[in-house]
Amino acid sequence: MVVPRFFVRQRITVMVNRYEIRAADPDGSEGPLMALAEQKRMKLKEEVIFYADESKTRPVFSFKARQRLDVHAEHDVYDEYGSVLGTFSKQFGASLLRSTWNLSAPGLQAVGRERRPVIAILRRIWDLIPYVGDIWVPFVFHFDFVDTATGQPVLTSERKKAIRDRYVVTVPDPRVDFRLAASMAVALDALQSR
Repeated sequence: MVVPRFFVRQRITVMVNRYEIRAADPDGSEGPLMALAEQKRMKLKEEVIFYADESKTRPVFSFKARQRLDVHAEHDVYDEYGSVLGTFSKQFGASLLRSTWNLSAPGLQAVGRERRPVIAILRRIWDLIPYVGDIWVPFVFHFDFVDTATGQPVLTSERKKAIRDRYVVTVPDPRVDFRLAASMAVALDALQSR
């Protein structure tokens, strides 16, 4: 299942992180809902379930951490039948200065980094300033994933300026299943600060 471009939009809720995954129409606008993702907050083992529609009666894919409360946790992406489609994990050491993620699927190993190192460092400094760091600033950060063997782009996630988190996700590599790409895009928002 390949989708070359889609949108991710966070919904504001109290007890769960909720995301809409929408197709991109040919004119570049947001199209129909492809999946609705939910992550319950305060869980020891991260898990996000993607549903077919707003009724949330049919889960269609998900991702789940292998470990509990671990900054090195690997996450497996599952189809609706429980088969693994791929994995992703954050590179903790490399992420101290510039967030870095690993993404893998059959026949693919990729690494993704924040596009702008200066913004990455500014975000970290801002969080360290007493009192000021508590003020929310919508830093706009983008991620570029490249195939580790060829250096070719496989996925990009670009955050848009908005009160609610919004992303445009482009997947130029047909080896990246939509469900893996959508899971990685949601994780970049939901798990980024961990």
